[in-house]
Amino acid sequence: MRKLATLFTDSYNELKHVRTLTLTGMMGAVSVVLGYLTLAIGDYIKIGFSTIANQIVYYLFGPVVGGAFGGMLDILKYLVKPTGPFFPGWTLGALLAGVIYGVFYYKKSISLWRVLAAELVVSVLCNMLLGTYWLTLMYGNRFFDLFWLRVQKNLIMWPINSLIFFTIAKNMEAAGIFRIMKEFRRTSS
Repeated sequence: MRKLATLFTDSYNELKHVRTLTLTGMMGAVSVVLGYLTLAIGDYIKIGFSTIANQIVYYLFGPVVGGAFGGMLDILKYLVKPTGPFFPGWTLGALLAGVIYGVFYYKKSISLWRVLAAELVVSVLCNMLLGTYWLTLMYGNRFFDLFWLRVQKNLIMWPINSLIFFTIAKNMEAAGIFRIMKEFRRTSS
């Protein structure tokens, strides 16, 4: 439990650095732009690339910064390109996803199993359970009618999203990009 508390404390301390805020802002802009690059496969399956920039923030800065980033970015993306009515539950889900990814990634090495586990936890908690609940509140549908459709979609997308992030993150790590980003952040202390 002490390790988890330290993880949150260290992540909170990341907010004290101007360059952390600058880098998260830049990654937010990248996320918004990548949000326009979505591949639709049928009516229900979409492969999006904006989460790559988000997960880089979660990896570099942890659960506190990740949660704040996820929540604020959800609002920003809605303001830039609204899809449907605004509902604060989606913002809460984005915030929770940022915290979960941050706990899994922050100050840890990137491995396929870690990425798969993080993606599965977020898929189950944020997408399947909370996301389905938000839809029932918004549109009055029955929970289990939507739940099984969302389970199928998320089980299909789970390995795809995991492999996309893992492949890009490992290539960025091998190229030294994460090291450069961390050094950029440290020089502002």
